[in-house]
Amino acid sequence: MSSNFLSSQLSRRDWLKVGSYGLGSLLLTGLMPRMGRADMMAPRQPHFTPKAKRVIFLFINGGPSQYESFSFKPELKKRDGQDSPKKGKLLGPQLKFSQYGESGMWVSTAFPHIAKKVDDICMLHGLQTGSRGHETAIPLLHTGDFQFVRPSLGAWIAYGLGTENQDLPGHFTIKPTRTFGGPGNYGSAFLPSVYQATRLGWEGQDIKKAAIYNLSSNLGISSEFDRESLRLTQAMNQQLIDQTHEVQGVIDSLALSERMQQAVPSVLDLTKESPETLEMYGVDQKPTDDFARQCLLARRLVESGVRFVEVMSSGWDHHSNLDKFSAKAATIDKPVAALLTDLDRRGLLDDTLVVWMGEFGRLPETQILSGKESLGRDHNAKGFTGFMAGAGLRKGLIYGETDELGHEAIDGAIPLHDFHATILHLLGLDHTKLTYRYGGRDFRLTNVSGNVVTDIIA
Repeated sequence: MSSNFLSSQLSRRDWLKVGSYGLGSLLLTGLMPRMGRADMMAPRQPHFTPKAKRVIFLFINGGPSQYESFSFKPELKKRDGQDSPKKGKLLGPQLKFSQYGESGMWVSTAFPHIAKKVDDICMLHGLQTGSRGHETAIPLLHTGDFQFVRPSLGAWIAYGLGTENQDLPGHFTIKPTRTFGGPGNYGSAFLPSVYQATRLGWEGQDIKKAAIYNLSSNLGISSEFDRESLRLTQAMNQQLIDQTHEVQGVIDSLALSERMQQAVPSVLDLTKESPETLEMYGVDQKPTDDFARQCLLARRLVESGVRFVEVMSSGWDHHSNLDKFSAKAATIDKPVAALLTDLDRRGLLDDTLVVWMGEFGRLPETQILSGKESLGRDHNAKGFTGFMAGAGLRKGLIYGETDELGHEAIDGAIPLHDFHATILHLLGLDHTKLTYRYGGRDFRLTNVSGNVVTDIIA
């Protein structure tokens, strides 16, 4: 950085202010003046005509049991308590199932509201992943890898498409987990930092108390000082572009932060919703209030132009207490059904992809804990259930099948890289072409594999 540049851009007063507070404090404020368009987040054309423009990912953290939700196994019910052909004793479904809709989709009594939406859903019974452990399966689901830090699914989508609203981030996460991948599950890794998610709250926190850190200055300094000091920071950042293009992500992130100050509070304000809408989601009702607010925020965010929003529900790791499954399901059933209904009413479901799944499913055997049988199930990575709805999918489709007891997929298997490739395809992105050069090689979300599951696409 030359002295001529500094003398033309910065006053002695600028330098004195920076010296008194330090650049670290300036960066921590997350504020800056308007310094032009954040080009890295400008909308970009997909590889081909997309069916979806945005994604809402409902992450059911812990591995929800398919046997108590959407995968009815008559043979397992018949053989309840008998020796398993694998190991241990078989545990039949703990809830009753019925068929719903024109599709005749099986749904347990735990999800009466989602049951009414089955003809809008594409049910996937052959999902597979590469690990049975939370600590590896959750990063796999979010980034396609667990051995190395890789960009998250949302970051890849923001990188590929930009954002439809320059005043909002392209990638948003609500109450994510701190563990099993933590911030890496929504991070940008080696992609520019502007593509990482903006986070609202943490797992276990009351959503009504959640806030976006540094959305406004909390250091007790004036807005005028914020503007001047960050003008200096950005001017210095600009001088580094010739040395490394990666600084552009920092510049764009700071630019976005200022614009977010005005846009985000309005988008997150649920008081603008009608009483009818609040009631439909279950806001201010027990036990749905927290997840209802998250789902409604997700709708407001995608409606405002955010490309990828993840909402998380935790507490689904039923190694025991499977008798409490229905109570857990009641916290999300009504909000999820309302989200699908609301998107449809607003004409958004036609080009919004909604995904519901955990990192894996459960096994058909009774869980053994400390040498004793427990009313629960262990993890199953070879065949589990989730669903997708919305843009470009065949409605009311039941796709994939596991064996008669549900140990593994025997038809319509969808490995994780195929799942990711299909999401990108629906967004108009070719997973083999969405690459980023880093460390001497071209990286992609699906690594060296992945096939689009065309059978589920309308």
